[in-house]
Amino acid sequence: MELIQKAVLVGVNLNQHTDFEYSMQELANLAAACHVEVVGELTQNLTRVNPSHYIGTGKIQDVLSLIAEKDANMVIFNDELSPSQIRNLEADLDCKVIDRTLLILDIFAERAKTKEAQLQVEVAQLSYMLPRLIGLRNSLGRQSGGVGTRNRGAGETKLELDRRRIEERISALNKELESLVAHRQTQRKQRRKNEIPVVSLVGYTNAGKSTIMNAMVELFSPSAENKQVFEKDMLFATLDTSIRNITLQDNKSFLLTDTVGFVSKLPHHLVKAFRSTLEEAAEADLLIHVVDYSNPYYEQLINITNETLKQIGVKDVPTIYAYNKADLTQKKVPDVQAEAVYLSAKQRIGIEELVGLIGSHIFKDYVSCVMLIPYDQGQLVSYFNEKAHVLATEYEQEGTKLTLECKKADWDKYRHYVISEE
Repeated sequence: MELIQKAVLVGVNLNQHTDFEYSMQELANLAAACHVEVVGELTQNLTRVNPSHYIGTGKIQDVLSLIAEKDANMVIFNDELSPSQIRNLEADLDCKVIDRTLLILDIFAERAKTKEAQLQVEVAQLSYMLPRLIGLRNSLGRQSGGVGTRNRGAGETKLELDRRRIEERISALNKELESLVAHRQTQRKQRRKNEIPVVSLVGYTNAGKSTIMNAMVELFSPSAENKQVFEKDMLFATLDTSIRNITLQDNKSFLLTDTVGFVSKLPHHLVKAFRSTLEEAAEADLLIHVVDYSNPYYEQLINITNETLKQIGVKDVPTIYAYNKADLTQKKVPDVQAEAVYLSAKQRIGIEELVGLIGSHIFKDYVSCVMLIPYDQGQLVSYFNEKAHVLATEYEQEGTKLTLECKKADWDKYRHYVISEE
């Protein structure tokens, strides 16, 4: 029978950081996502972490007492531990030791569904494991099953691989990823060629990015039920990049992409492995920064997301803010401000206002004009009815007169049919 995992959480508050309390709360949520029961918590204020044990050696006894009192079989630390810290803590605490990074890797491994996401997670896991083989072997060997052992790429069998074989495996996985990345770049080039604007959803995990995407698909493609993406109130519900074509009532369209959510202290191995996926945001025409406005720490989460975006090279991309879950606060919804919309994606309130704000950014290159198209160019009338916003159609002696809004590129191409501009 599988042993119930009971954990004590341990964190060091460096220089009285303001977001430390939320960071510990988030660690408990990450543990819960890994089906671990949190039975105790111990924190310490330090100006720097102890290089040998992470916490001060005097606190080791306090952790041991808490383990005994709560009958815990695991200790989870709020930062990434060095190989020597894992070994020393293992020896002194005599139980399984897990750090925040391994916890996040475990969640990513469980949630990765596509081939690309699974490869990216395995690369991150192996890169993390490589310098920690000795400490992790002891830790993961203490009990079967559970967090840190059920992962693809991080189980006990993988730990028996020698360093060289792990390096070879990482190399092979990276080659496989390169071909998938090349395919993704080809798709991006095609999108640019088609001149379809790309709008990318970014934000902290569980802010509601997938819910916003589903709300837009529902509103503008009601028949596309199979286009809905998975959404759930949990951390990292979706890891796979989704792309949906949103066609508005005036025939203007854009591609909406959903990226992996961010989290405080997102492991650099994961950022590196998921860089190609996250580049969707870097090449977008507009970012929608989705914020959980009901979270009392939402300003800190905005800063973490912005820092992570900077880390992956996303800069100078126009950004608007979607303050989601605003209905759970005293805020009136919907409420549109300069570059922000307060909305409730779950209640489908404020989605049209958000799309209006998106349109004001990405459809600036549209031209209003009147064209007179000869009757022998009927295919051009069909083209504009499909690709432009035709406001009026009249049949003159010389041809079809269209009053329309069209892309600047189409105006340039067919300007010889233009008889007046607005």
